[in-house]
Amino acid sequence: MKTAKDLKIPFTWEQRRPIFMDRFFYIPSHYDYKQETIPFFQKTQPIIIEYCSGNGQWIGDRALQNPEINWIAVDKRFERARKVWLKTYRENIPNLTVVCGEASTFTKFYAPQAEEIYVNFPDPWPKLRHAKNRLIQVEFLNDLLKILKPHGRATCVTDDATYATQMMEEFSKCPEWKKLFHLNQWPDYGKSFFNDLWEKRGRTFHYLSFEKI
Repeated sequence: MKTAKDLKIPFTWEQRRPIFMDRFFYIPSHYDYKQETIPFFQKTQPIIIEYCSGNGQWIGDRALQNPEINWIAVDKRFERARKVWLKTYRENIPNLTVVCGEASTFTKFYAPQAEEIYVNFPDPWPKLRHAKNRLIQVEFLNDLLKILKPHGRATCVTDDATYATQMMEEFSKCPEWKKLFHLNQWPDYGKSFFNDLWEKRGRTFHYLSFEKI
């Protein structure tokens, strides 16, 4: 059985580089990135990407329920990404690969073509002076358009009303995105750590879905 000790970054800071190993793709920070095709899966199937995967509950459940699809979980924190990687072995999920790195870097340089994209509970950076750090901004949305297949969908979920408003504003700046819906409830959407946490605290959720046109 795989343990956390089985996944370590195998080089020093000076030797750092992007590396794909055993269903895990590591993207170091502050690196001279270049466009590269990564063999994320042995089996050719449609691909769906989830950003901000946390401990992997949502995407792990989806991957188990849909073995005919390849799933990619993206999270920038190594500890979280490693938890998802362990989940792929403990629950035998061969159609799930984990990416540890910045979402924008992965999307711009390494992401494969995807059928759908999900962004689940991204950091809202609630203080106004930190809002520039939010993931959902025009540059990132334009990069998503490059990897998303025609008529593919992007769904964002947040419990932060201010961030939800900004998400809609940022999508509206890109004419290639068409808004499909904004829901506050989606009973069969699936569970995750942050979903359960904010649900217990009585937060209102915002499910925003857009289509590439």
